[in-house]
Amino acid sequence: MRKIKKPELPVLAIDLGGTKLLSAIISPAGEVLAREYCFVFADEGPQSVIERIFSSINSILWQISIEPSQLNSISIAAAGAIDTEKGLVTSSPHLPGWHNIPLRDMVKEKYSVNTYLINDASAAVLGEHHFGAGQGINNLILLTIGTGIGGGIIIDGKLYSGTNGTAGEIGHMTISTNGPKCTCGNVGCLEMLVSGKAIARETIKRIRQGEKSSLVNVNDITAEEVLKAAQDGDFLASKVIFKAATCLGIGMVNIVNIFNPEMIIIGGGAANMGNLLINPAKQIVREKAFQLPANTVQIVPAQLGNDAGVFGAAIFAFQQNLKRGE
Repeated sequence: MRKIKKPELPVLAIDLGGTKLLSAIISPAGEVLAREYCFVFADEGPQSVIERIFSSINSILWQISIEPSQLNSISIAAAGAIDTEKGLVTSSPHLPGWHNIPLRDMVKEKYSVNTYLINDASAAVLGEHHFGAGQGINNLILLTIGTGIGGGIIIDGKLYSGTNGTAGEIGHMTISTNGPKCTCGNVGCLEMLVSGKAIARETIKRIRQGEKSSLVNVNDITAEEVLKAAQDGDFLASKVIFKAATCLGIGMVNIVNIFNPEMIIIGGGAANMGNLLINPAKQIVREKAFQLPANTVQIVPAQLGNDAGVFGAAIFAFQQNLKRGE
């Protein structure tokens, strides 16, 4: 069995999203000692997902032959509104049936190790701040644009979580009062206009309304396929992405005017859309935000990709243990 000295105890970090579950064992130096990936199958409900979390923890511990007692802690980054103090997933648009689920305590009870729970986008911004695009930046905002949209905020070099730990729900900023209804119950949220699902949904709607496109499998169109079509010169796909870019730009104008950040980091699947999405959004910021903060802010792609959440969850755990004097 691998021996780990106490000062070097690693964190078992988990990134729980609506689609995938990524687990990693990470040392205090940021070394990934093991990794485990599986699909969530969120529609099967909370209990099935929790069993997959347990299975992933067991598997990754087995990979490097260590016991839970040899961990610094377990730290979970989860999608949705997270009560960090109480360890609850209070709700999650991408995890059906998750209402006030005491995920932290369920994991802690099973493995008898300190366990922490944090919003996945808050974890991602910690990861990018410490190991990615945001290194050395004191004031930054992260937007993770994938199935949905999350946000993380660093102010004066520290994670800003708000009163209940729910700050950063940038995806639920209202962009259009006439926009589509969101899973959160509001209408016209940024998430409903810019996310991968939104781009695919808008493309399908336009094709069904009679607009021409090289995309023919209408029921199975994905954001990745829309991007590829746009890159190949498809006019409809290009229009859909430009519309999403405009909405993203308006959202970032609000962020720039409110927070005056040094940097906005764009992560998630949208980072793969590169110039097609980000450049028009940058132009909106230059045109519509207040001039001084607009000229100051850097808008850059994320660097850690899918690993940002697990790195950030590990950092959060190390920070919490330092506060506790452990």
